[in-house]
Amino acid sequence: MESGSAFPSLSPLALYDPFTGMQFSQKHCFLCGTPTVPGQDAVPVFAEWLMTRYNLHERQIKLLDMSIVRYEELQIACCPQCRTRHVEPLEVRVQQAAAQGLAGLRELDEQTLFLWLGKMFYGVLVTELLNELMPLARPQYPLAENAQLFRRFQAFFQPFQALRVPMEYDDFVPGSVFLLETDLREDTLPFFYDDDLSTLTFSIKLDEAVLVACLVDNGIIRQAMRRVYDDAQRPLHPAQVAEFKARVYYGAYLLNVVPDYYPRAVHPGDTTLVMDTLIDDVTGAVFNPWENSGYAQSLLEMWKPWQIPLTQILADPAQPLSLLYDADGQPRQLDHFQGPQTENEKES
Repeated sequence: MESGSAFPSLSPLALYDPFTGMQFSQKHCFLCGTPTVPGQDAVPVFAEWLMTRYNLHERQIKLLDMSIVRYEELQIACCPQCRTRHVEPLEVRVQQAAAQGLAGLRELDEQTLFLWLGKMFYGVLVTELLNELMPLARPQYPLAENAQLFRRFQAFFQPFQALRVPMEYDDFVPGSVFLLETDLREDTLPFFYDDDLSTLTFSIKLDEAVLVACLVDNGIIRQAMRRVYDDAQRPLHPAQVAEFKARVYYGAYLLNVVPDYYPRAVHPGDTTLVMDTLIDDVTGAVFNPWENSGYAQSLLEMWKPWQIPLTQILADPAQPLSLLYDADGQPRQLDHFQGPQTENEKES
């Protein structure tokens, strides 16, 4: 008997709510809730084509509880129907685009990129949540106790269901997705990914292409960074890409609103679900106040490969170090960068 055959299937335009009953496990399809057979009905968080292309199967990743898993071990429950009808076609589209490099990825529509990044983010987050049930070591900040994270996660999951449900977003985009080009002359990493689960930010590098996203802001961060993103439409030194990511991640940290989403009523003959959104920005500011000391910590984390110390980042407390812009605020051309320039800076 096919797994889930006795489970009432959702209608094509019906949304699934895994938060009722907290159905985050290897026993329910992540897209429709159909019961699944653990170890059999699953899809990899990082697609097979991606792991093959970048030799990720045996590469290890450290989770928040300090346990170590291989990329190939990261799996999310998925029923056969959702796998063949929705997940695999998405991966084929992205694989074909990625084979054409940066130009191919630029041809993908924003919803496809949002869903592809969202699927990986979902898989990593749920893996962390399930791991907290039996942790190797208790995380310093358990995700399961983060009420704001769950509110954001619940909001994200609404437009993310466009992976299964034919869906249109009415006059909004659910996330801010950025596509950057890194200068390969000083870039030795063909693949890299990182995330900030608490703010639903995610970044992945595929050769010269770098995707950075906040997955639940209705495009607010992209609007706020419009000038910086326009100035970044050129090959960037990896340290400049890291600065761009620091700005996105810190912006997501400061974001003080969580969108609400409302599916419109479905009528006979409808083939697409239309999603509306509302952001309550009347009772408070969209962003919490910017603090250079907080932003500097984000830069410090992103610039670890270049060992740039906090003293250099905040040499001018009113103007943190920038590699994207020069002292006059003009886009900076950076062909070569080694990090700290003096022994004193290296020791600080």
